[in-house]
Amino acid sequence: MTRFLTVTCAAVALAAGAYWLTGSNPNLPNPLVGQAHAQEAEVDTSTIIEMVQGAEDAPVTLIEYASFTCPHCASFHAGPYKQLKEDFIDTGKVKFVFREVYFDRYGLWASMVARCAGPDKFFGMTDLIMKGQQDWARAGGPSEIVEELRKIGRLAGLENDQLEACLQDAEKAQTLVAWYQENAEADGVQATPSFVLNGEPVENQPYADLKALIEAELEE
Repeated sequence: MTRFLTVTCAAVALAAGAYWLTGSNPNLPNPLVGQAHAQEAEVDTSTIIEMVQGAEDAPVTLIEYASFTCPHCASFHAGPYKQLKEDFIDTGKVKFVFREVYFDRYGLWASMVARCAGPDKFFGMTDLIMKGQQDWARAGGPSEIVEELRKIGRLAGLENDQLEACLQDAEKAQTLVAWYQENAEADGVQATPSFVLNGEPVENQPYADLKALIEAELEE
C-alpha cells in the first residue's frame, strides 16, 4: 500500500505550481496557476460527479480509494477489479464507487484526463491510464508525462481542445483536491488502494478474501 498525508488545497497548489513558476514551456497545462498562494478556504465539492458502476439499488456498496500513480492500484485494476466486476458489479449485486486520491500533481492530471470525457467513458479511461501507468508516470518530467496523458486521452477519442480545456481548469483542480480530502477524512483513508464496504473500512487484500466479505454482506 502507498501511504499519504492529507494536505490543504493550497499545499497541493504549491506543489503543482512550482514547475510552472520556474519552468520555461508555456504550452504545458497548469491547472493550479493562480492557486499557489491561496489560503485554505471552503470549496463547494457538490459539483464533483461520483463515478459509479453497477445497479444503483444494489444491496452492497463498495467504494475504492485509489491513486492513478499508485502501483498497487494499477495491480488491483489489472486483476481483482475485473473479477469483482464480473462476479458482483455486472450481476447487480454491488454498486462500485471509484474515488481518486491525489499524492502528486501527476495523479491529479491523470484524474482530470479520466474525467474529461464524462461519466460514461470514465472507467474505460481509468483502465487505459492504469494499464499504461508504468509508461506515462515514468516518461520523464512534467512535459513528457502530460504528453503521455494527452496521448491516452486522444486514444479514447478526446479532441486536443477538449483535453486542454480539462487540463487547464484550475477551479476544477482545486475542487477535486478539496473533494478528495473531504472523502478521505470522512472515511479515515490512510493508504491506497483502500475500500469501504457498506460503510465499513476494508484494507487491500487478496480477491478471495474480499469476495468472502462481499458474500457475507449479501447473506445478511
